[in-house]
Amino acid sequence: MNNQQLKKKIESQVKRIRKAEHDRPTLLSQTVYIGTLGLVMVLPIIGGVYLGRWLDSMLEGYSMRWTLSLLFTGIVIGGFNVYFLIKDRSP
Repeated sequence: MNNQQLKKKIESQVKRIRKAEHDRPTLLSQTVYIGTLGLVMVLPIIGGVYLGRWLDSMLEGYSMRWTLSLLFTGIVIGGFNVYFLIKDRSP
């Protein structure tokens, strides 16, 4: 390996290291990402519970059929949301 090839190899490694340092996630970006994961998990659950409670109040007597059904549906949808969000972000 001659001097010129060694110099090019070192320069490319230095560029790669600088790019890695520049692209490193900050605490703020990680906090926003975790918050987003929480929201995409919790919002379908809360929406399902509220919708189910409203539907159950329309029925006569005491019923939790819609509330529980839509709660579990919200959990499944929230799980898929988190999975797809993590899948899209990973390299």
